[in-house]
Amino acid sequence: MTTDLKIRNLGPEDIQTAIDLAANEGWNPGLEDAAAFLEADQTGFFAGEADGQLVTVISAVRYGHDFGFIGLFITKPEHRAKGYGQLIWDHAMSYLDGRTLGLDAVKEQTPRYAKHGFKPVYRNVRYVGTSTCGTPMDPRLTPLDQDLFPSLQEYDRRFFPAERSDFLKLWTSPTAETRNGFAFVEDGEVQGYGVLRQCGDGYKIGPLFADTPEIAETLFKAFAGKVKGQTVILDTPEPNAAALLLVEKYEMSPEFETFRMYKGPAPDLPLDQMFGITTFELG
Repeated sequence: MTTDLKIRNLGPEDIQTAIDLAANEGWNPGLEDAAAFLEADQTGFFAGEADGQLVTVISAVRYGHDFGFIGLFITKPEHRAKGYGQLIWDHAMSYLDGRTLGLDAVKEQTPRYAKHGFKPVYRNVRYVGTSTCGTPMDPRLTPLDQDLFPSLQEYDRRFFPAERSDFLKLWTSPTAETRNGFAFVEDGEVQGYGVLRQCGDGYKIGPLFADTPEIAETLFKAFAGKVKGQTVILDTPEPNAAALLLVEKYEMSPEFETFRMYKGPAPDLPLDQMFGITTFELG
């Protein structure tokens, strides 16, 4: 095992490098994820360099005072089995020390994380299909904007273990080309919301949170209708039976799965109202 690794922070000028590595691994990140990711924790993204060359990356995002999430843990293929991954992992774990931690692991990596105290709680399954939806004409569908943000932030807090307003502001900010969001608002109350973003391949819906399956389906159709005829992707918590019925109804097929694992007490979240997680990388 080598110990010759220089670990540094990834900043605005080079965080896209980590996103590009994720794309190379087939994880299909969003085209404009980098800025929102960095806003979640500007000192929580790390690169490891050997002989002046970047060889490994990891994200270790601090949320609030007692939660953290591990993601983007990638060592370039030609530099694996050299100990670099272990070194940057140890650095990330030290950075997040004292917090309950979450991550999404592919099945073959779960034993590795179990050795570090992580326990699998449920599966997230990626469903993929071609949109055949038309956009619903429902007056309760409201485009996301800054006027709605305080209510949206309050609603989102039910579905995540910690406050994440800085990240959420960018994640839910629409761009005409690559990102759109809707909330379902009735009697002045947010009862669901989601974000559609363009990825290297197709469009991901995430998050998709809703009080009822009917609201979730209305939001889903709003997003799928915007990209009719193109690929749509939804990362669904398997314990949500209604979400599985939704993807089946719209003929989406399972493509990929991860195990949500936690070190420390697993957060008590309303999985029956979580139809799509925000992102595998940040929780």
